[in-house]
Amino acid sequence: MKVGFICNEIATEEASYTTTRLGLCALERGHSVWLMGVGDLAIDPDDTVQAWARAPKNERYESPESFLEELQAEDAPRERITVDDLDVLMLRNDPAADLGNRPWAQSAGYVFGKRAVNRGVIVLNDPSCLAGAINKMYLQNFPERVRPRALISRNPEDIRKFVEAEGGRAVLKPLQGSGGTNVFVVKPDEVGNLNQMIEAVARDGYVIAQEYLPDAGEGDTRLFLMNGVPLCVNGKYAAFRRIAAKGDIRSNLNAGATIEKAEVDDRMLALVETVRPRLVRDGMFLVGLDIVGDKLLEINVFSPGGLGSAAKLEDTDFTSAVVAALERKVNYRDNSPRDLGNLELAML
Repeated sequence: MKVGFICNEIATEEASYTTTRLGLCALERGHSVWLMGVGDLAIDPDDTVQAWARAPKNERYESPESFLEELQAEDAPRERITVDDLDVLMLRNDPAADLGNRPWAQSAGYVFGKRAVNRGVIVLNDPSCLAGAINKMYLQNFPERVRPRALISRNPEDIRKFVEAEGGRAVLKPLQGSGGTNVFVVKPDEVGNLNQMIEAVARDGYVIAQEYLPDAGEGDTRLFLMNGVPLCVNGKYAAFRRIAAKGDIRSNLNAGATIEKAEVDDRMLALVETVRPRLVRDGMFLVGLDIVGDKLLEINVFSPGGLGSAAKLEDTDFTSAVVAALERKVNYRDNSPRDLGNLELAML
């Protein structure tokens, strides 16, 4: 199997990232692997999709660190490959990370990905549907009972009325963004600072004013889904619990949160069943759900991270299960009695 991974930039990848781990796992399972950034893509005059990509020199590495170190070396060879010749292309770039400095890069992954689909490559997650999930508004496509009440607006009056209706307590965050940047908790005794909070969030676009979930103070659970169902190996779920730093509602690891083993309960599994139909329809092969109680805070469909953390906590190899699923998809495509589209292959 020939598999390519698109990231934001090769230079900014880290050994702990899920993308790096998936690439190393695919290599160890005997596959050819290429890593490329969104700025490395091209369309030739003959309409073929090309990329300046990097491939590992060896078949095995001692660790993800040594694997990535070789790919990031200044003298690492770059090869102009025909993306159309790949069996699988995984879109693992985070558009939110390019929001400020490289706005052109936000859509590059799924734009070029759609061209690769037309050339017969299995592209995951499905690029046509990723185009409609580039910001947090994607969550609004799911049933109201599984998501917090929310208003999306740039009008300060709208936001003030929402906060007032919520008893003076709400969460404000940008419609497009990641990593917990510009996330504020409005408290009844801090409403006087509401205008400044709105201005800070609205500086980059639309504001989400969201119902405050008391349980969020105790952290959230990241649960991975694969093919629309919880990723589970030997009875263990690919999941972990993120505990926010004291005095901070943000459960992002780069905001100081810590992780611990998660308890996947019936409420979470029921929530998965509720969101599953839409995820299947949209070809969202690998997804990270951020859950508080019986509510879904976010759906991470572009580059859900943390498989390594889940593997460490559960002492279970989840990346091999993901790569094995890719192998099956290629087999389905090559041996199916009828043509299967990318959306179908994404969820088989």
